[in-house]
Amino acid sequence: MTANKHALIDHFRMMLDMRHFEEACLEGVPTREIHGELHTGIGQEAVAAGLAPWLRREDALVSTHRNHLHALAKGVDREKLLAEIFERENGLCGGRGGHMHPFDPATRFSATGIVGSSIPVALGFAYGFKMEGVSDVAVAVIGDGATNTGAFHECLNMAAAWNLPLLVIVENNSYAISVRFSDVSATPTIAERAAAYRAWGRCVDGTDVEEVWKACGEAFDHVRGGGGPALLEASCFRFQGHYEGDHDTYRSRAERKRIRAEHDPLTLTEQRLLDAGAATQEELKRMREASRSETAALLATVRAAPMPDASGLHRYSFVGV
Repeated sequence: MTANKHALIDHFRMMLDMRHFEEACLEGVPTREIHGELHTGIGQEAVAAGLAPWLRREDALVSTHRNHLHALAKGVDREKLLAEIFERENGLCGGRGGHMHPFDPATRFSATGIVGSSIPVALGFAYGFKMEGVSDVAVAVIGDGATNTGAFHECLNMAAAWNLPLLVIVENNSYAISVRFSDVSATPTIAERAAAYRAWGRCVDGTDVEEVWKACGEAFDHVRGGGGPALLEASCFRFQGHYEGDHDTYRSRAERKRIRAEHDPLTLTEQRLLDAGAATQEELKRMREASRSETAALLATVRAAPMPDASGLHRYSFVGV
């Protein structure tokens, strides 16, 4: 299964929009429009873009503290998502969830900032789908650090024992905050652990959007077809620190420079399009400019939106009986 030229262009456009969306988020940090530790997925766009085509609206996706790209992949409204991140009243959660806890029932998207906690939430969705007898899939996106928590083992074991439609996607960017994956893992890869649960497992280059797309297709076929859980590991690189403000001293300057030069999924996809004759330099330039312009207009709209009124401070905090 290989993506055709038109599909590759669609992947590239989506990754462009994702990159510019995250860059728009960065603008809210120094102005203090965004509070707390903002986590961006700059450099990891190929994972979300490769996943997006296989997601149905009825599927559930539960993400992490680094969730913006997954929300876009799931079809969450861009303006409402950015408004939530910028803590505006017209955001998904009225500005109360912020960048770490967006929630959209319409697309069955949610996120949690607790490491490893997206898996048990997705497991609950998977159990519900099994009970209802539907073909929907529950997707949990986690980082490599989450695979060393008890929830990872418990949920995969239960999903396999009960043959639940759970797909766990691990974005392995080699660091759990500042801890290198190779220093704390007994196995070279995470995907090989799938065998312990008799689950489908695969490790893929997460900077190659075509490879991610292909592997996601196989994983969804397995899970949606009743084969039980699947574990897909995508090796990737985050270009920023763990959060905005992280000094990122655990990686050398040379390593950070090499990662950007050699592993940018946008640059790699752009070169593939040129090599295949699917687009010219001028066409790619126009795509970049159009995406950047549209995102700038979106950011201006969001910034013009009202902040939550102080009188509603305790709204949604308590439930009346």
